[in-house]
Amino acid sequence: MSHKAIPDSSDEYCGTSYAAKLLNLSVGTVQTLVEKNELEAWKTQGGHRRISIQSIRDYQNRASLAPNAMYQDGKRLKVMVVEDDDLTRTMFQMHFDQWDLSIDTTITASAVEALLDISVLKPQVLLTDLRMPGIDGVEMLRQLNTHPLFAQMSVIVITGLSDEEIAAYGELPQGTHVLRKPIDMGWLRGYFQAMFSLRQGPKRRFPTAQSPVMP
Repeated sequence: MSHKAIPDSSDEYCGTSYAAKLLNLSVGTVQTLVEKNELEAWKTQGGHRRISIQSIRDYQNRASLAPNAMYQDGKRLKVMVVEDDDLTRTMFQMHFDQWDLSIDTTITASAVEALLDISVLKPQVLLTDLRMPGIDGVEMLRQLNTHPLFAQMSVIVITGLSDEEIAAYGELPQGTHVLRKPIDMGWLRGYFQAMFSLRQGPKRRFPTAQSPVMP
């Protein structure tokens, strides 16, 4: 892996999982490309790998790989899911793949990974679990609350906690939706469909956490 000074802007870099999504390759293959210096990368003090977005594009050109749809289609709904449970992540992906909706989904296993990639992904919808090891959902939202992208996102918290338990666990940003477990995927699909409907007018915007539109 190449070594260089940490860049001033995190917008030019992404994590390994997101790089794999951009290249349509496995995480293991991306890690191999980094070790072979095919991709420019460095590690944070916490040991999290960051990969240059420009080096990903350069590799696509060298390997004659078709750009991922997220580079081509600005009409797709960008969704980030933060969930530490393997089965729940698989369930989300299965439903998203079955829905006839133009959704570009990035599913991460930790809040740390989400915080590293959110600047480059720029999701319109953030779905997150609350109870996660390390940085939990409450702390992640607290950190994101000061990010300029946060006002443009709709935030949905997924939890089995009651309102009283959530209040005791930690304060959520104003306008955050709470989706109870077991997850009503029909509601979630309707929510996404409502967001697509909002996009049809030239001056309309996505619903934000401060001004949600319910299906």
